[in-house]
Amino acid sequence: MIKVGPVVFWIIGAITLSPWISAPIALLLGFLMASLGWVPQSIQPSVWVKKLLALAIVALGFGVQINVAWQVTSDYFGLMVTSIVVTLCAALLLGRLLKVDSITSHLLGSGTAICGGSAIAAVAPAVHARNDQIALALASVFTLNAVALLIFPLIGRALALEDQTFGAWAAIAIHDTSSVVGAAQAYSDEALQTATTLKLARALWIVPLALLSALVYQRFSHTETQTRVKIPLFIIGYVVAMLVSSAWPQFHELYSVTFGAGKSLLVFCLYLVGASITVARLKAAGPRPLLLAVVLWLLIATLSLAWLTIRTG
Repeated sequence: MIKVGPVVFWIIGAITLSPWISAPIALLLGFLMASLGWVPQSIQPSVWVKKLLALAIVALGFGVQINVAWQVTSDYFGLMVTSIVVTLCAALLLGRLLKVDSITSHLLGSGTAICGGSAIAAVAPAVHARNDQIALALASVFTLNAVALLIFPLIGRALALEDQTFGAWAAIAIHDTSSVVGAAQAYSDEALQTATTLKLARALWIVPLALLSALVYQRFSHTETQTRVKIPLFIIGYVVAMLVSSAWPQFHELYSVTFGAGKSLLVFCLYLVGASITVARLKAAGPRPLLLAVVLWLLIATLSLAWLTIRTG
């Protein structure tokens, strides 16, 4: 077996910081390194993930404008809140039926309910998720993102959905922002504007969800004498970043650079997540997490489309 030193491992990881490497590819690259036994024993990817992931989440906060998101939120607030609550509850209930562990179910529910990989990345440290659980959730979300990007515009045109209706549907039913923007852009400019704004509003729910997740996890995983809830520092940083970018918009270019750096760092973190996955754990998990992700996605896509159709009809 070929031995790879720490320097080579980090150099290969640095490639994921380039704009040509997507998040799924970074995850697969890390998994390939682990499968080939090319992760040096002196490196502990899981330790680095927790540190760098927190920085990435804070940096992503600079890309959310509170005042812009609020403009569209008022029109679709009811749908947005209902979809989040229904998805999270369904994730836990269906997860039990499918015998998917509760943390993986919660990660899948969070990613489906809010904003895919970003929500999973934010919630994961709050519930002390293992890297294999994070990887399963991310892999499922990335797969469905690719499918949604292709079929949503086709469905929208087949049903003759209005531009704003399609934009709202894409923002609610598609996981990651990149796929939301891609699908809406392929539909129309008006759909793109609605989808982007509403998607940013959904991203704000990362904060209360991560806080609630941390509270519930600490309540049920510790003894009664250790029920004091600790707010993760990265959540505070995320909120501060949003407030700063909203209060001083004149530094938009700096915020854009920081936001871009956060996205790149998030991709690098996925490389580390992949590098810490064991084949044995993936085999033990089986196809059930992906099945759960598909069912949740179909549920939220169907219900949100029905709500929007009735609302505009």
